Amino acid sequence: MTGNNVDIAVIGAGPYGLSAFAHLSGLGLCVRIFGKTMDTWKSHMPVGMYLKSTPRASSIAAGRPGYALADFCMTVGTTPLTGDDPVPLDLFLRYGEWFAEQLVPAVEPATVRRVDRVNGGFRVETSTRERFDAKSVLVASGLIEHAYIPPELADLASADNPSEAPVSHSSQHTDMSVFAGRDVAVVGAGQSALESAALLFEAGARPIVLARRSPVQFNALPDSERGDARRSLKPDSPLGPGWSLFACSRAPALFRRLPDHVRLDMVARILGPSGAWWLRERVLDRIGIHTGQRITRAVVEGSRVALQVVTSDGAVRAVSADHVLSATGYRIGADNFGFLGPELRRSLARLRGWPRLGAGFESSVSGLFFVGFPAAASYGPLMRFVCGTGYAASRVSQALAASSL
Repeated sequence: MTGNNVDIAVIGAGPYGLSAFAHLSGLGLCVRIFGKTMDTWKSHMPVGMYLKSTPRASSIAAGRPGYALADFCMTVGTTPLTGDDPVPLDLFLRYGEWFAEQLVPAVEPATVRRVDRVNGGFRVETSTRERFDAKSVLVASGLIEHAYIPPELADLASADNPSEAPVSHSSQHTDMSVFAGRDVAVVGAGQSALESAALLFEAGARPIVLARRSPVQFNALPDSERGDARRSLKPDSPLGPGWSLFACSRAPALFRRLPDHVRLDMVARILGPSGAWWLRERVLDRIGIHTGQRITRAVVEGSRVALQVVTSDGAVRAVSADHVLSATGYRIGADNFGFLGPELRRSLARLRGWPRLGAGFESSVSGLFFVGFPAAASYGPLMRFVCGTGYAASRVSQALAASSL
């Protein structure tokens, strides 16, 4: 059936979707938001994980005071985290759910299955078979649809039973104890790979890390540990210390005006694969890290996975494991955003797969907006982190309000 028409349909109820809805409330618009609250964080991240961002960079922007992470902690009687204290996933999850209860009580758990262009607006169909028209659509669907497994491993992966399949993506697991007593080859060099390896080790598995990068890098010590002289050389920012991070966090609009090749290079290079400083002691001298390793083939031999690896000096070696965990991040591809109808996807101007966004986070399709990870190629690496919700939500809410008039 076709329901009542709305001004704006928000797809996704993670930090970016919740923040956008909070900014849109009170503007006199009819807005509906779809998705399970904080589902990516709840269903695709491992128990025991910590956020890479600091407490002051881990608040969901509400557009009004009283709803920061510290406010939640004080409300529930938990001592607020300060400085560079790592933020536990469990705390952040409870904070996100509290934020939604306070400011976004209208979250609808249905999934948006299809969006098509209709009469200058959009026809939206949900998993409950409801259909309705929207003047504008905001895509805030997060990371999971962009999970990337290298082609050398992809054929051995399974979406149905990832822990028993030969290969899986790190986003498919919330409990690393299922690998206790097993040899696990973790592929990657970033936070996900290094923290997954630490959690596997602490859960009783026998992990090794295979990384193309050499050497594996950990972030610098936080300001509180570095001393005044070093702090004065690099300005602080929500993304960390350094002039490039300071600029990216302060001027996303200027970032969008850089040439395409410069933006793409910066998105790939700035905040590239590395582990948080507090991970160092949980990984080094406890877990074997093999750098300069490029996997060229993966086959199942009996109950194990046999990997052919080429090292940085050209040598070929074999690696065997009970399971391969691909902690290889996320990539925008031509087949992403499957809920967008074929014609809508073809109309979407892209930059190496990323949607090309104009002012106010609007795509080349009038009325179709993107925030969060898909906006990184246009607005910079700030869009990959929770601290980007403040900039994104304030700008996109203004643009959506104008588009829905």
